[in-house]
Amino acid sequence: MLTIGTTVLGVEDVARATAFWCDALGYVPREDGDDTWVVLVPHAGGGARLALMLSETPVQEHPRIHLDLYADHQDAEVARLLDLGATIVDWDLYPEDPDFIVLADPDGNRFCVVDVGKA
Repeated sequence: MLTIGTTVLGVEDVARATAFWCDALGYVPREDGDDTWVVLVPHAGGGARLALMLSETPVQEHPRIHLDLYADHQDAEVARLLDLGATIVDWDLYPEDPDFIVLADPDGNRFCVVDVGKA
């Protein structure tokens, strides 16, 4: 049997990405990272791990894989993430009446903030 252990994001600046994702998710580094790699874990215990890996590959406008972050209060979370350095993506693939908003982290990686109250 297989399970997903860690999602890995390629980033241009590991330190900057670490600060953003730790603040965004309430995560902490599992152990000291370096300029090329760090694994982040939930501060309060179990949950999904997120690794940040130095990458020279350009960001994809329409990535094949992305993170969906679930929010009880989507507008408040989007505002908080924007204050942390995220940006709104001019997403051309929204369906009618979407339950998600596409943002990008400071490295340009796209992710969605999903309104769980709309589901």
